[in-house]
Amino acid sequence: MSWKTALYNYVHAKNQSELEGSAAPLQAYLSDSAYVRKQEVRVRRLLESFRDRDAKLQRGETKLRLTGVRESAHGVIADIVLHRFIHYRIGSIDHMEERIEPERVVIDSAANRWQVRSTESLQGEQSLPNKPRSVFFSEQADFVEGLRRAPSLPYINHSILNSGAQEFVPRKIIYNRDKAVQYAETWWQTPNPKYEQFEVDCTNYVSQCLFAGGAPMDYTGKRDLGWWYAGKRGNQELWSFSWAVANSLQSFLAHSRRGLHGHEVHDPRELQPGDTICYDWDGDGRFQHNVIVTGKDANGMPLVNAHTYNSRNRYWAYKDSPAWTERTKYFFVRVADEM
Repeated sequence: MSWKTALYNYVHAKNQSELEGSAAPLQAYLSDSAYVRKQEVRVRRLLESFRDRDAKLQRGETKLRLTGVRESAHGVIADIVLHRFIHYRIGSIDHMEERIEPERVVIDSAANRWQVRSTESLQGEQSLPNKPRSVFFSEQADFVEGLRRAPSLPYINHSILNSGAQEFVPRKIIYNRDKAVQYAETWWQTPNPKYEQFEVDCTNYVSQCLFAGGAPMDYTGKRDLGWWYAGKRGNQELWSFSWAVANSLQSFLAHSRRGLHGHEVHDPRELQPGDTICYDWDGDGRFQHNVIVTGKDANGMPLVNAHTYNSRNRYWAYKDSPAWTERTKYFFVRVADEM
């Protein structure tokens, strides 16, 4: 058996474990017991989520793509991307969820048998505060460590905004939910090259979707005020924290009364495509993740698209996420139709 066969066996077993709601299929192909235990918790939550929704899992498919391989006398380190498809049915309605899962897999040979020794996700929902490239955002204090705040500059990335700087004017703008969803569908799997890509990209992606739907930028030129994006000038990052930082966007949406704004609802069934959900995994008042609603399932519950852990038509509750805890709180935002 070659190391590639060991890798394919691992991927097949991972796919099977989700369908069975048990990590048992992984035990024969993965020697990382800690990962198997975590996977057991995750797939059980996934199965419970389907049961709560009266959803029946139909089948799972996984496409494997190798993006990098390092071989040595001791083994192989393979960077892979898994494109996952989960097919399920609610009543007579078929649904399909998609996910992109980049992983680094270590494969070695013992007793003339190749086996996956360990695996780690290269994109995770359970992450530190948003990190654009090599710099951390502090979501609590709204500043960048080791970097002076950029002065207010009258600069706009015209290749994105087309019409130049968008300033608030006393006229009504209709939020086009269809266009927001169309953008979310177009760019859920890969980043739009016209924007900077962040290591934790969920909020940047949601902001782009809102802007594509016609939400006007509140361009202040100050990082801790408004909601705006103007690209980069040299090494200078020109966007507001609310554009790219999960907690800052949630705070902006909770307090904004003009331009991009909305109101909190307490039943996810009240959300419509183009609305947003903010996630506070630890229940401590600091939000770490944002998604955009792109549709509804047969029960009238939101399905969402997201970046960082790129996913499409994912069930809103995220209970199978490694970041989810019993303390998780949600902030449901009904985006205003007129701005």
